[in-house]
Amino acid sequence: MLASIDDPIMAGFVARLDPLNELADSSPGFIWRYITEEGDTTEAQVFDDEFVLFNMSVWESVKALEEYAYRSNHVEAVRRRADWFEPAGKTPLVLWWIEVGHIPTVQEAKSKFDVLWKDDPSAVAFTFRHPFPPEG
Repeated sequence: MLASIDDPIMAGFVARLDPLNELADSSPGFIWRYITEEGDTTEAQVFDDEFVLFNMSVWESVKALEEYAYRSNHVEAVRRRADWFEPAGKTPLVLWWIEVGHIPTVQEAKSKFDVLWKDDPSAVAFTFRHPFPPEG
């Protein structure tokens, strides 16, 4: 983030959080999203940098997530991300396949980021730009 979550610079981003989470929750293919006990993922400090936000969700397919991310009202926030976030030095998104019914953990997500940041995209950890089909 360019500033703390409660800084006026972040107000436009914060104002979009609830509507975009509600949109995700009702989107085709959505299954689950990470929410802290407080009910707010912006409070979770998963990485060492307090200005790095963490978001995690489970979708039926890469296509379903892509539809939400780039073909719904969410795309406006993607287009305006430079208003609220510094350019990422490493890819800020990691995708991976899970078994039906599995709920990923924060540690699992961190390990997938580590794999992606260390190696090229693979079936273990990939991106929208370099997707891999599910195994089996």
